[in-house]
Amino acid sequence: MNDPKPLTVRQVCDRLGISRSTFYDWRTKRVAPKCITLPNGSLRVRPADLERWLDARQDAA
Repeated sequence: MNDPKPLTVRQVCDRLGISRSTFYDWRTKRVAPKCITLPNGSLRVRPADLERWLDARQDAA
């Protein structure tokens, strides 16, 4: 398998230009990108899932 390494919450927040609290608020509201929960409780986001999430929010203008 040659999938890119999953992104940390910090990496996702940096890429989107949002705070960690915004990311977790989105998670609470169930509008954040799909996450993987590791055994230690840390979250990761697959790059492909982040891209799909962004594509789904693209404005048709």
